[in-house]
Amino acid sequence: MPRPSRSTLAGALVALWAGLGMGDAAAAELPIRVGVLAYRGGDHANAAWEPTVRYLAERFPNRGAEMVPLDLPGMDAAVRARSLDFVLTNTGNYVELEARYGVTRVATLHSSRAGASGASIGSTIIVRAERTDIRDLADIKGRTVLASDPDAFGGFQIAWGEMLKAGVDPYRDLQELRFSGFPVDRVAFAVQDGTADAGVLRACLLEELVAEGRVDPARFRVLAPKTVPGFNCALSTDLYPDWPLARLASTPEDLAKAVVVALFEMPADHPAAKAAGYEGWTVPLDYQSVHALFRSLRIGPYRHLREVSLVELAREHWEWLAVGVLALLWWAIHSLRVEHLIKVRTAELRAANRDLVREMAERRRAQEDARERQKEMDHVARLSILGEMASNLAHELNQPLGAIANYARGCTRRLEAGTGSPDQLLEVTRAIAEQADRAGQIIARIRNFVRKRPSQLEPIDVNDAIRAAVALCEGQARNGNVPIILSLGDDLPPVPADRVQIEQVVLNLVKNALDATAETASGPSDRKVTVRSGRDGEGRVEVAVADHGHGLSEEARARLFDPFFTTKAGGMGLGLSICRSIVETHGGHLRATDNSGGGVVMRFVLPVADGALPSGEEQQHHG
Repeated sequence: MPRPSRSTLAGALVALWAGLGMGDAAAAELPIRVGVLAYRGGDHANAAWEPTVRYLAERFPNRGAEMVPLDLPGMDAAVRARSLDFVLTNTGNYVELEARYGVTRVATLHSSRAGASGASIGSTIIVRAERTDIRDLADIKGRTVLASDPDAFGGFQIAWGEMLKAGVDPYRDLQELRFSGFPVDRVAFAVQDGTADAGVLRACLLEELVAEGRVDPARFRVLAPKTVPGFNCALSTDLYPDWPLARLASTPEDLAKAVVVALFEMPADHPAAKAAGYEGWTVPLDYQSVHALFRSLRIGPYRHLREVSLVELAREHWEWLAVGVLALLWWAIHSLRVEHLIKVRTAELRAANRDLVREMAERRRAQEDARERQKEMDHVARLSILGEMASNLAHELNQPLGAIANYARGCTRRLEAGTGSPDQLLEVTRAIAEQADRAGQIIARIRNFVRKRPSQLEPIDVNDAIRAAVALCEGQARNGNVPIILSLGDDLPPVPADRVQIEQVVLNLVKNALDATAETASGPSDRKVTVRSGRDGEGRVEVAVADHGHGLSEEARARLFDPFFTTKAGGMGLGLSICRSIVETHGGHLRATDNSGGGVVMRFVLPVADGALPSGEEQQHHG
């Protein structure tokens, strides 16, 4: 049988001492007991950690403190016997003790070699420098590899995970996997002597051996070297959180808090910190990366994930298997029932879907019919407006036509009398052409306004639409001696709109304003219609048409936009209703307010071109 190590015997003696039946009063006088993992043997552990324990003894003079160096089996035995108050061990061993015995980390060591993350535990995989046949981790297949212990975190488990990433399973793909036990220095000496092809060391151990003069660094080469900022040791793996200080479940919480406070208050240059090579202590770090590694390796708290035979599974969990079989039977019956119900419901849904499709088709047809009727109403409204303005438009056309006739007769007389000079005749023909162009423009505006065509949304200049609409009203304005004043804003952004529909809105509002102003007996200064354009408070384009007419009664204000409601004799009552529908289709709104000088101000706003356009269905709503 192998001879038990001194640290294992120490753990057994401590456990025996704790079980001798000492009373609570005697136990209260015991010093604070700290179990330390002696991965390089008891002498090294005493040299490194005895100053830290003495520091705690000085901070607790009434109790004192003592260190118990232990190897991994001795640590497990001492924690199981509750013969310690605290344990200072490697990260992997802590995770196992946490799962088995409920120990809780209260602080994490911050090594002087750790970077800003505080992680400083890793593995270094070494070979002899002259081994040209081993260049990377994949080359260790079929070789002999030596590690300290299967439960050593930095001495084997981290390297195990890295080997698996490289496609090497140390338990299947190596010629031999051996473990030397503690102290881990034996691994370096075995690789140096050639008794092992490769060895796994805790990161920074190689540098410690070199500093102690025990090995020559030129004799070794590191496989799969990695560089981590702030970490100055040779490394073959990722880094994990440093050693934790953990309290046992039986350790009083007040004592744990006091010990943590004492450690946090230790200066970075304290002799105890220098002896163990750390800068101080920090709050417990996140050890989820360690759990992830153990889960992938199926060790520690995750050993239950290892493959087991079906026979063993049935023998250990036959009750659950029986429940599972019953559940499967119930599920099968339930599935058959559900499948039947699904068929019934599917048939019902298909019938309902057919009815819904038919109803939707009918609704679409009704909507199309409504849109067509709306288009016809819009067109009729435009024709009605021009019908009401027919005499004024005829007068507008008669003016250029009469001028053309007069210019032509004068030219004829001069030619007959032989008194017309070429320059005079040229001036007359130019005047005739100008009047003909004027008449043609009037006819073109009328034709564009009344012709049927699909609605087209495009960025337009509202001021251009206002001018075109006002041009059609100039004859009525002159005949009624009501001037139209334009106050159009500069640099207005374009709006997405149908130009003819916006002209229809402006024309209808201006014509109503002219009719209302002509019916009043106001003085010459008030007999005017003002058309303004600009931006409202929300950045939209606003158009306002103000008159100085008789204003609105309460009834008219309440029903102003109702279809077929009118205050004019012979009116159709569709103008303002259609105007509001057009403006709302374009994403704006139309409203009426009182004019401060008497009369009414009709305002409508439209979103600018970079705003949301109306939906396609709404775009086709008006024609």
